[in-house]
Amino acid sequence: MLRFLRIQHLAVIDSVEVEFDPGLNVLTGETGAGKSILVEAVGLLLGGRASGDLVRTGEDSAAIEALFESGGDELLIRREITAQGRSRAFINGALATAGALKDLSARLIELHGQHEHQTLLDPSTHLGVLDTFGSLDSLAGPCALAFEACRTAQEELARVRTAASDRNARLELIAFQLGELDRAAPKPGEDDELSALRHVLASAERVERLCVESYASLYERDDAILSALGNVWRRVAELADLDPQFQPYLEAREAIKSQLEDLALFLRRYAEGIEASPARLQEVEERLALLERLKRKYGPTLADVISRHRALQLERSDLECGDERIAELERAVDAARTAYLAAAQALSHARRRVAGGFATQLETLLAELAMEQTRFEVRFGGALPEAEWSARGIDAAEFFVSPNPGEDLRPLARIVSGGELSRIMLAIKTLTATSRHGFNDAADRPPSTAAPGLVFDEVDAGIGGRVADVVGRKLRGLGSAFQVLCITHLPQIAAYADTHFQIEKRVDHGRTKTTVRRLDEARRVDELARMLGGEAISDGLRRSAREMLGERAGQAKGESMAKGESERAKANRVAVGEKPPRAPRTHR
Repeated sequence: MLRFLRIQHLAVIDSVEVEFDPGLNVLTGETGAGKSILVEAVGLLLGGRASGDLVRTGEDSAAIEALFESGGDELLIRREITAQGRSRAFINGALATAGALKDLSARLIELHGQHEHQTLLDPSTHLGVLDTFGSLDSLAGPCALAFEACRTAQEELARVRTAASDRNARLELIAFQLGELDRAAPKPGEDDELSALRHVLASAERVERLCVESYASLYERDDAILSALGNVWRRVAELADLDPQFQPYLEAREAIKSQLEDLALFLRRYAEGIEASPARLQEVEERLALLERLKRKYGPTLADVISRHRALQLERSDLECGDERIAELERAVDAARTAYLAAAQALSHARRRVAGGFATQLETLLAELAMEQTRFEVRFGGALPEAEWSARGIDAAEFFVSPNPGEDLRPLARIVSGGELSRIMLAIKTLTATSRHGFNDAADRPPSTAAPGLVFDEVDAGIGGRVADVVGRKLRGLGSAFQVLCITHLPQIAAYADTHFQIEKRVDHGRTKTTVRRLDEARRVDELARMLGGEAISDGLRRSAREMLGERAGQAKGESMAKGESERAKANRVAVGEKPPRAPRTHR
């Protein structure tokens, strides 16, 4: 429940502090005084969208701070909004996101703003109402998860099928590219080797001449180096006998001779192996041109070309196995679809099971709200076609109502007036709130600080007179189980309040300011008198206001005594071993 609310520099509010009580808290004031701004402030605390336009003119920022009590724990929430539209949120002093605030809202407070009852005119919201009443989260959650899993599997299958539809064209392209690479059969480093060979072939005559001349100098001429070296080594041998320093050179003579002989043989073979023909040079040029084309297409290096060749081979293998992948995904989609249908059908059966009880209890509540002859029914259509399945299941449901005797049940959106719609919304909120928190009736328990709060912004739209009195009584009953904050313009409802706040707007030094004050008994009489008669408050209006408050107090006391008698009778029955009477079953 909401214990304390502080607002600074928000719209027409400069600074306001309000301490709320359990039970029914009523906020009244002239139209435009700023009552709904308090509701909007609570909405901002619970993750509502912030805007710089909300900051009071001339101020740099606005701040909303509230103390909630939930499950025996106190929770301090603060939201700051700058004039530029930036915002920060804090939970117990720790920085938090707007998403974190929204996660808290379900257990802290429920906001029902102006015109929210218009959402009832949209049949797509009716399943959500039924699920909330029946506490079907344990079935709706798995259904939503199963739908998401089914949709994911279907999207993957569609993706693979789309890829498969282009598979043949892709395979043709891969086959062409692989054929091109297979025919070329490039080898690592081949382009460097061919470049060197091309350079040699382009200078073949010169290379051959140099080889022949070098070979002759080493081996064939009369003054051949190898022959002359024999004389050198003999002289070195004699020197070595005279001085041991020449001995290492003498020992190296065989190695030097061997190297020179190998060089001579290589020169001869190399010269003989040169194919100094234009045809061979043309062949090398063409091969190099082919490798360059492959590098431009698949490269940029020959190593990249060879790597691309292997990658294309793997891709072709994967594409040729595509039918197996599609078959595997089809089996996965079938399994996900079966799981979703099972979850959706379980949810559908549960909805149909609780729909009758929902209609019966709603009719009972509407009778208490001066709609005694109202008939209500939840009608389900046939199972939706697969294209319309959703996370909510396979159902389509709509509320049908007949507020007047003798009239057929018709869709809710087509027949109810604004006042009837407001009362139906209040009855539904009462039902869903009490069922969600495990109460058979709002009056079954005293005010609880552990229960969440309910905020109603002008739930009295379109009603008045006797109906307003009934709505006030119902709100007071709802306040027995929850903290209720209600903004109203009707004195019949305000008179039922456990705590009454007046919201006033005044102009001070050229600035509009909104204030909130808790009313004592005397001021409460004046406020009800104003609501009854307007600005001019007469003694007669005050008497009427006192009578109204007296009647409400008497009713509340009588209800309390009746409840006490009922509780004592129940206790006596238990004491003597008597079973309590069972509630009569209602058959539709």
